[in-house]
Amino acid sequence: MTGAFLAGLVAGYGVAIPVGAIAVLILGLSARDGFRVGAAAALAVATADGLYATVAALGGAGLAGVLAPVAGPLRVVAALVLLGVAGHGLWRAWSGRREVPRAPAGRGLRTPGRAYTALLGLTLLNPATVLYFAALVLGRRDAADPDPVTAALFVTGAFVASASWQLLVAGGGSVVGRVLTGPRGRLVTGLVSSALIAGLAASTLLSG
Repeated sequence: MTGAFLAGLVAGYGVAIPVGAIAVLILGLSARDGFRVGAAAALAVATADGLYATVAALGGAGLAGVLAPVAGPLRVVAALVLLGVAGHGLWRAWSGRREVPRAPAGRGLRTPGRAYTALLGLTLLNPATVLYFAALVLGRRDAADPDPVTAALFVTGAFVASASWQLLVAGGGSVVGRVLTGPRGRLVTGLVSSALIAGLAASTLLSG
């Protein structure tokens, strides 16, 4: 069971760490309107990641019985999907290392409730996240024998990881913000994220 929670943590950090427009928006809201607003935006992103992880976990459990006969090839496909996500993230980190990410418009989000609602909607518009979590869940060896507690631990780990990173961005202040959103910071976070996801792909293959 601890393994499922740790897998969720790694998965959550893998999807949360890359610094892009959403992270810049969270940082800007926190700097302009205070930590409460920035924290609400950060928790909205973590909520979306948790919802996607839940959908992936429940979907993986529902399909496990049907897909059990092809569990081996399925893990290979899941690993290839994860490697594709890692490669794409690596390419984006390298090609965009000199570009300044532009945050979505953040005006009108000056209360925690508005910031939470807006950031939740923005994050949920990224279907690649559910593909990422689905590949992780279906590629796990325990997907063939679904356990509600295991699924809950995975989702909890993903939420904790995403929330802790987004709150770090919101509460980091100008110094941490400049480091994370600068060219070198975005390159490093992109490399770390790609390495985590590639490690998950390798673990998926070795679990067979």
